[in-house]
Amino acid sequence: MDVDGELEGRIAKRQKLTNGTAKPPRRPGASRIFAPYRTVGLVSPTSVPFTSIPLGKTTFQITTSVGRSLQTYDLRKGLNLVFITRPQTPEVITASAAWKDKILAAWAGEAQVGVWVFKRGKNEAELELPRGWRESIQNFCIFGSWIVGVCETALLVWKSATFELYTTLQGISPMPFTKCVASLPTFLNKIIIGRQDGSAEIWNISSGKLVYTILPPSTAYGAVTAIEPTPALSLIAIAYEKGPLLIHDIKTDLPVLHLNTAAGASITSITFRTDSLGAGSDGQQAGVMATASTKSGDITLWDLNNGGRKAGVLRAAHAHPTPSTPGGVSRIEFLSGQAVLVSSGLDNSLKTWIFDQTPFSPIPRILHSRSGHGAPITNLHFLPSASDGSDDTGKWLLSASSDRSLWGWSLRRDGQSTELSQGAVAAKAKKQGLLAAGNRDSLEELKCPPITSLACSLNRDGGIGALPGKHAIWQGGAKKGKKQVSAEVSAMTGWESVVTAHEGDRKARTWFWGRKRAGRWAFETGDGSNVSSVAMSPCGTFAVVASEGGGIDMFNLQSGLHRQRFPARLTPVQAKQLKEKHGLVEEDDGKKKFYRGQGKHGSAVVGLAVDSLNKTVISAGTDGRVKFWDFSSGLLRHEINWSGSAGITALRFHRGTDLVALACSDGCVRVVDISTYRLIRELWPSRPAIPAMSGLRITDFTFSEDGQWIAAAMGQMVLLWDLPTGHLVDAFKLRAQCTSLAFSPTGEFLATSTDDSVGVDVWSNRALFMHVPTRHISGKELADIVAADAQAPTVSGEGGEALITAAGEEEDEDELDVMDGVIPEPLDIDQLSLDLLSLSLVPRARWQNLLHLDLIRQRNRPVEPPKKPEKAPFFLPSLQDRQAANTAVESINTDVAELEKERSRVLKLTKEGGQSTFTSLLHAASSTTDDFSPFLIHLKSLSPAAADIEIRSLRPSSSEMLTFVHAITWLLHERRDFELGQAWMAVFWRIHGDVIVGDEGLRVAVQEWRDAMEGEKRRVMGLVGYCSGVVGYLRAARV
Repeated sequence: MDVDGELEGRIAKRQKLTNGTAKPPRRPGASRIFAPYRTVGLVSPTSVPFTSIPLGKTTFQITTSVGRSLQTYDLRKGLNLVFITRPQTPEVITASAAWKDKILAAWAGEAQVGVWVFKRGKNEAELELPRGWRESIQNFCIFGSWIVGVCETALLVWKSATFELYTTLQGISPMPFTKCVASLPTFLNKIIIGRQDGSAEIWNISSGKLVYTILPPSTAYGAVTAIEPTPALSLIAIAYEKGPLLIHDIKTDLPVLHLNTAAGASITSITFRTDSLGAGSDGQQAGVMATASTKSGDITLWDLNNGGRKAGVLRAAHAHPTPSTPGGVSRIEFLSGQAVLVSSGLDNSLKTWIFDQTPFSPIPRILHSRSGHGAPITNLHFLPSASDGSDDTGKWLLSASSDRSLWGWSLRRDGQSTELSQGAVAAKAKKQGLLAAGNRDSLEELKCPPITSLACSLNRDGGIGALPGKHAIWQGGAKKGKKQVSAEVSAMTGWESVVTAHEGDRKARTWFWGRKRAGRWAFETGDGSNVSSVAMSPCGTFAVVASEGGGIDMFNLQSGLHRQRFPARLTPVQAKQLKEKHGLVEEDDGKKKFYRGQGKHGSAVVGLAVDSLNKTVISAGTDGRVKFWDFSSGLLRHEINWSGSAGITALRFHRGTDLVALACSDGCVRVVDISTYRLIRELWPSRPAIPAMSGLRITDFTFSEDGQWIAAAMGQMVLLWDLPTGHLVDAFKLRAQCTSLAFSPTGEFLATSTDDSVGVDVWSNRALFMHVPTRHISGKELADIVAADAQAPTVSGEGGEALITAAGEEEDEDELDVMDGVIPEPLDIDQLSLDLLSLSLVPRARWQNLLHLDLIRQRNRPVEPPKKPEKAPFFLPSLQDRQAANTAVESINTDVAELEKERSRVLKLTKEGGQSTFTSLLHAASSTTDDFSPFLIHLKSLSPAAADIEIRSLRPSSSEMLTFVHAITWLLHERRDFELGQAWMAVFWRIHGDVIVGDEGLRVAVQEWRDAMEGEKRRVMGLVGYCSGVVGYLRAARV
């Protein structure tokens, strides 16, 4: 029938691609393979001060800002991270305040401003703002029923009960407000706020009137930098930018105390101790005040009794600021009623201090600390797999920064992240008097220089028990006459597992990963020049150190002894012989033969690697030469010279494939097979190069764990090549220049770092749980990605994709395997493709037991008849008696039903002629030769014993055997359930072999099955040969 001009017929059902809602298109420039996961390493990196709130009478919660999210820590749990706000704010957070069980966060950008209210990390409400408001909120003051937001020229007032905007206050003074604001205890609806001219104004929030203005003693004092009410009523502390700190009585408008502060470090934070202790010679009096500045890492403690005096200075509580690294104290606060001081610094740290020392000391000790890198990260390295097969693979990430620190980050539990100790640096600095703010450079010299290269192997790492006891750190190698750890002890407990090279230093240093501390050795280069690169042998026993002068030395990590030099050192006799030979000798095959002592790099060595068998050491120099050394003898085996085309900037080695990748100065990554010494791939971002990426150099690159991908960082771009095809398959843009990247050993994550952040961005690999297309990215597409907006993970993980979520997504329309807009019908789950010879999903034991059912029955045959169980004592009821008592009533009720059920079954079999389901489906299939699916599905569902009985019961007289052979042949043509068809045919042959020999029709059917089997065998062997040839071609040298 023709309806609306369309012919009647079966209409193919269209595959459902969405779950009721349209899938949002992929962002331009977003990665196809990697999804943003989260950012680690951020504690308090911004200038927004922390805020705290008591949680009942047992603990306090402290909230810090990390950009566009807030992190809340619980003090009782040791500053354990409990909440991260989600979703992240549209712009950077400018102010935060904790109030009851809620946290207010103000954010501002160029086009929009807002205030969000979070509860337990979730966004619950948003504060109303005046229409068209564009000024950012710099601070909050919450008291009573009021919420006050401080802007540059006005005060915004909300009601805390309803979050509705109450009024906007603007003074007559043209000077802008500072962000210093405080409420006045016992003064109803009053706040005090500072201005840039040094005046402090008292406002009545309820009436919206300016009550009074406190003028500075001198106009030269500058702006108000801090305001804090004291525990004594009507007294308030005011700090000025260029003046002293005053304790002012607002009732009389007279200063009570005048305290001089250090020049050049204006006080930006003031707090008072409220437990009535800490002052006086014995600490039993009230009156302790603490001050801090963003221009210094010190915290000053004051005793306000008897005119006030400086009680002590907590030196280097946080890092001092320098031109290259941020520092200073952003805020300090005494917890209410506690002898605990909380401080946060611009060095990305949050610390708590406690006053409990005996005998009394006005200086507190550290209680808890959460911190991270204080400067942008320069090196990333995932810890490799350990030899003991522990489940820590992919959990730990090492990072080095220009702040001279080495951190280990846990991707599973933030509380386990830690900085590797460099010894008692603080104790040494205190002893040498280097803790003052003016000695920041001298204090930094006590730590190792910034790390430039890092190598790790955990095969000899002893964990926390490695080399127990105290050992001096970073000695200059083992020396004679010095007491050394015995080889037996170190062999049982392990030794150092990390080696690092440092900026402007001629020593490579070792580290204990298990003990999270510095190691025993500092290996010095043989030629006295600075270390440029390091490597470790896969066994974890040897460290290889290269220098800027071209020298390469190998050391034993267990003993600290020098073991080899590349090239090997010459004796005087060998040097004389080499001089007589006049250098190199050409062999018959045209290869250069290198003698002992020859082949040293003439420039800085920028990359080192040791192969998986400790046979070859690979080195690369800036002059474009790649050298292959014999690990044991130190002789040069082979050399690749690219000095005429490009220089080399870095080297990476993949032990699983024996491939070495070299980043070159022309922006290309070249891959060499060390077994053949041949160049097999040249990986370019685009040919020809696009203008936006011309001149960019490769800052870092790495292999994926399986060796299939190579990821490289060029400026803000992260590029990913597929090594077998040589195609650029992914590219995405970061928010700033990428300084380092690393693949996790499990392939789950890609870690990146940028020069504008102190955190580590972690990306999840979608290819592990969904199909990812590897289509080549053209030059035009790459140019569009470079011009697109940047993307990055967040601290809260918002915007990242979980495994289940990403797995359920469909590919973009341009990546679907469609032709002319037709979407193919989904295939059965038992068969992935019509071109593949598929196995079944039937458990392996079922069809294997069918092949050996006779043997299984023989083994399970009872040896002796069952014995009657012995009777239990008369006073113990038997289990049979209990069961009989419980089932007596049930048996009476079920007898009638069982009899009726059996009668129905007998009548059904009589009506059907006694045929089983197997026989019925087989007869039904004999009438059609194009579909045996119902019969085979039923046969797959049978147990081994039932299938054996049904195959034995086949009758040749009714063509059942012939139909059965046709069904197995049809299954082979369909390329499905291959192993089941072979098992069924083997049983059929074993049982009915004599019948097949005597029946002509059966012999022809079996011959057809055999021909189909031979044809499928030839097809599969051809595919295997083709794949083998492709793999050989890809591994061979380029033509």
